[in-house]
Amino acid sequence: MPKRRRPNPDPPESVLATLPERVPVMPIKSTILFPTGATGLQVGFAPNVEVLSRYRERNLVVALVHAEDDEMPIDPASLQKIGVLSRVLNRLNLPGGTIQTTIQGLIRVHLEDVRFEDGHYTASTRLVEEVAIDEEEAKRLIEKILATLGGIGANVERLAEVPKILRSNMGDPGRFADLVATLSHFGAMDKNEVLQRLDVAERLEYVVQALEREWERFRSQSQAGDEHLPPSGGSGDRPGDRAGEIRKRIATLQSELSELDPAEKETLEALRQIERTQLPSNVSSVARREAERLRTVPPGSPDASAIRHHLDLLLSLPWSTCSTKTEIDLDGVRSELDAHHLGLEEVKRKILEFLSVAKLRGNIRGPVPCIVGPPYVGKRTLVEAIAEGLGRPLLRLELGGRGEAQLLGSRRARNGARPGKIIEAYRGLGIRDPVFLLEELDLIGLGNVEGDPIEAMEEVLDPETRPHFIDRYLDVTFDLSDTLFIVTANDFYRVPRNLREFLIEIRIAGYTSEEKVEIAREQLLPRLAGEHGLAEDDVDVVDDTLLLLTRGYARDSGLGNLRRSLSSILRYVAHEKARETADHWEVTPELVEEVLGTPRYSTTEAESAPEVGVVTGLAWTASGGELMFIEALKMPGSGRLIITGLLGDVMKESVSAAYSYVRSRAEMLGIPIEVFPEHDIHIHFPVGATPKDGPSAGAAVTLAIASSLSDRSVRHDIALTGEVTLRGKVLEIGGVKEKILAAYRAGLREVILPAGNERDLRDVPDDVRAGTEFLFVEHMDQVFERALDPKQDSIPKKDGRRKTGGGSKPEGERKRRKVAATESDSSGG
Repeated sequence: MPKRRRPNPDPPESVLATLPERVPVMPIKSTILFPTGATGLQVGFAPNVEVLSRYRERNLVVALVHAEDDEMPIDPASLQKIGVLSRVLNRLNLPGGTIQTTIQGLIRVHLEDVRFEDGHYTASTRLVEEVAIDEEEAKRLIEKILATLGGIGANVERLAEVPKILRSNMGDPGRFADLVATLSHFGAMDKNEVLQRLDVAERLEYVVQALEREWERFRSQSQAGDEHLPPSGGSGDRPGDRAGEIRKRIATLQSELSELDPAEKETLEALRQIERTQLPSNVSSVARREAERLRTVPPGSPDASAIRHHLDLLLSLPWSTCSTKTEIDLDGVRSELDAHHLGLEEVKRKILEFLSVAKLRGNIRGPVPCIVGPPYVGKRTLVEAIAEGLGRPLLRLELGGRGEAQLLGSRRARNGARPGKIIEAYRGLGIRDPVFLLEELDLIGLGNVEGDPIEAMEEVLDPETRPHFIDRYLDVTFDLSDTLFIVTANDFYRVPRNLREFLIEIRIAGYTSEEKVEIAREQLLPRLAGEHGLAEDDVDVVDDTLLLLTRGYARDSGLGNLRRSLSSILRYVAHEKARETADHWEVTPELVEEVLGTPRYSTTEAESAPEVGVVTGLAWTASGGELMFIEALKMPGSGRLIITGLLGDVMKESVSAAYSYVRSRAEMLGIPIEVFPEHDIHIHFPVGATPKDGPSAGAAVTLAIASSLSDRSVRHDIALTGEVTLRGKVLEIGGVKEKILAAYRAGLREVILPAGNERDLRDVPDDVRAGTEFLFVEHMDQVFERALDPKQDSIPKKDGRRKTGGGSKPEGERKRRKVAATESDSSGG
């Protein structure tokens, strides 16, 4: 098999580009200079003195070559061989006409057409290629060299440190052979033989033979070479002397066998990997220190295992390699976002805005995008689209339930120490600039977790500390500044406050029934059909069936229930196809009910008929907006106010304020004054096992109490939200988009909102805004007028501001206002 050839390692291109056609040649007899080495020479040979005197330029480049002839003058033809292109670093004129100079070796070259002219030698040069060696053969020869040198070094004090130096320079076998010849004090003839060999295998073999000759010479001269160790117990037999003699004897025996002990072999292999990996200098020093420790512990001990694991982690991390596609491709990201998601234009715009800033700035070392939304709205697939658009791999880590040690690792001194999940994710990745998705940031620190994971996440999210991230197990700085971190959460305001300052909120509110139908048609059905072994044309699902699924079985904000429902239907179809009962199936509403049972969500009482004391409120939850039915019941009693439904303190105070306001407006509402001391009022919030809090149910509670005490029913086709003061003012709240979507999904087309939230309609999808009528109110009297059964005329008229998306105007004058284009910063329960 022909051997591979390779050029000289790292040729200095600037030197080669400026070389003249002919180069001055300096023949030397006393020593040999190898590439990358340096030496001091005292030049007295007349042609060489002429070279240094004639060419005075700084950093003069000459060719050094070994002169074997003793006769003068030297025959130019004998110099036509391998030499070393070298740089003259400095020169000092000495008495007697000699010159002291320091010369640095650069690369091997072949000298051709050597001439003696004008009192010195010159030649033209030709670059040479080394013949590469097989990795396993190089490993075998290097181990043999180190074993032989170990024996020599154990007996020759001046060579004792040479094996240690060589173990730190094993990455290039050819250079290793040159170093052995230099450090082991080979004679000039042997050094020249090493220099002349371009085949690295032959070069190493020659070094082995030279060392073995030196070892045999040493053994023949040693008088104690074959003697046994002296018996212990003598008066001069000290423990330190005996231990040193034993170690020397072991090294001698290993040298005779040309073998290394297992710990030494493992150490050499680790050092070779460290040099081959080309770690940063600070990491390389730590890795070398760990590799050297392998020599001091038993191979099968727990300490050896811990060292191996630490070394493996150091060598497998991407310290300096970045992805090939470092430029941010905005068009590519946009294309992937459109392919993965229908709609969500505002979300996509904010993502592209963030990436645009990073592109203009030239780095991504700023705030971290936080995609917020209910479960199954596509937060993860958005991040997957970003990673694909950027051409970077995606890492994922769920933060819920993680302790500090799980994120940052534990000290190696502790039993069972492990690296943290963050640094572990980079192991074997190959690049240090992936997209890293941190999920469930709002759940971090909850439950019985160890340490302070919130502080650990600060080190990751803070742009100032990201370049200096330290995993406690790794104990070396790892730069995270080129990683694009993206976090997700269900509730942005449950994210710890000190983490929120590092985040950019990007909110996904949820999907309407119509949007779900479109997503199911365009994306879900084709993908799920393939996952269930069906072709797209095997199943036909009409829009009415999809609409039934979204309204009767999947009213959640996301797509989770819809995907599960479709999967159940497709499993049924797959079973029928496997039985070969038909070739094509049409999924009808009847088939849906046969497979899934009766619809999970039926028409509620609030949607079917008006009732006294029952109000449809709107609530915001981490899963999106939801309807909240508030019930008020009047009964004979002593004027007590009873509140049930697992409420927080804020909501209880809101109910008390609502009751007080209704009492103050009793005459206007037509409530006899004796009703209050003679009747109890019970306010209940159904789904009692679910905790509820926040002030935004104030308007609905006030309406329910007024309805119950005045015996007037509340309109069933209207929903409302808003905080109420003791004077009846309706204050703005948060979560408007989610609440409006919840009402729209439930079929409610009229919503009462605080006037201060009129600007929040800009966040509502166009089709929802066009199909819903909004009444913006500033005072509860406007709510009473609109929502209570108008059978009494005692309520004074106060016009609310109404906004409709389309259709004919209702009776009476409606004042339309332009929706403000600013976002609301308010929040509410």
